Amino acid sequence: AREEQPTEGGGALPGASVPCPGAEVVREPAEPPQARTPSREAEADFYCVKWITWKGERTPVIMQSENGPCPLLAIMNILFLQWKARDCILSTQPREPSEGLQLNFQQNINDTMMVLPKLSTGLDVNVRFTGVSDFEYTPECIVFDLLNIPLYHGWLVDPQSPEVVQAVGKLSYNQLVEKIITCKQASDSSLVSEGLVAEQFLESTASQLTYHGLCELTAAVREGELSVFFRNNHFSTMIKHKGHLYLLVTDQGFLQEERVVWESLHNVDGDSCFCDTDFHLSHAPGKEGATAAPPDHHLHQRQVDQDYMIALSLQQQQGQDPSALSDLELARQLQQEEYQQQQQRQQQPPPCPPQGRAQPGGRPAGERRQRQKPDLDCTLL
Repeated sequence: AREEQPTEGGGALPGASVPCPGAEVVREPAEPPQARTPSREAEADFYCVKWITWKGERTPVIMQSENGPCPLLAIMNILFLQWKARDCILSTQPREPSEGLQLNFQQNINDTMMVLPKLSTGLDVNVRFTGVSDFEYTPECIVFDLLNIPLYHGWLVDPQSPEVVQAVGKLSYNQLVEKIITCKQASDSSLVSEGLVAEQFLESTASQLTYHGLCELTAAVREGELSVFFRNNHFSTMIKHKGHLYLLVTDQGFLQEERVVWESLHNVDGDSCFCDTDFHLSHAPGKEGATAAPPDHHLHQRQVDQDYMIALSLQQQQGQDPSALSDLELARQLQQEEYQQQQQRQQQPPPCPPQGRAQPGGRPAGERRQRQKPDLDCTLL
């Protein structure tokens, strides 16, 4: 690519014509559909680039117009953030002169070159529910191994749910779907029941991220590590900063938002926070208008999630088993229900004050929440 750089907000990456279904095709003057050929459409595809200041260096981030299975963007953004976009493969050559290692490395290179075209349309990734780095091996996974880029997911079974553990076992997603179909057709009632448990697990975790998986993910990822996070058939660039996980914002809608670079990953419901390149909380225009919930609800939700992660961190520091988290999850759920009940009571209209008597001034909502906060913390921890 040429060294031309767009303006501060973003722009197009010259020479980047790797097709991807997640990127919007931008074409020069409109032509009749019959005049377009596949080769010309491929040449017209391009990605926009957002330039950020990453660790003091001006660094490009490739954006995409839609969420789609495009692992190429996640991998390229990691290489850009590591400043290895030009020499990464050469730097991974084995240093030992062993003929066997050299042949194995050359074979990996050849396999990778066969897989590279698929990176723009999606990879065949089949998760296992036993660990955040457990995937059924496919030839496509060799790209991550060759580039030394970790691949993670957070779709795990809670080990304290024995029925689900038995139903899911060490099966991959595809194998579990086949098992559910087989169990439904079985005459043995125990197999039918096991199939229903497995099906209920898939339905209840349709977001493909569980709290147990999020906790295991937080514990497994190293501080400052750049990796690829797989969820809902989408690949994202992920980093761990000061014990918290963040996903790189690549939505083209934020191309001109210089202060929106990272998005926090601290719960399974998608209620996240946007941060700048230094992981400071930033304001995303229009985000408040996307929901009718009051602002203090979002503040409370973030506080609950932060307290939950603090409790997890303390538990791990004390040497307890990270998988024994059901009590914490139950406390978090009870705390959330209590808060919702308080919200319902607060939404009830207050009684009218007697005539001739001034209505006493109430404290701001923030001060009322400040008095309740210690009780919430005590309930959780």
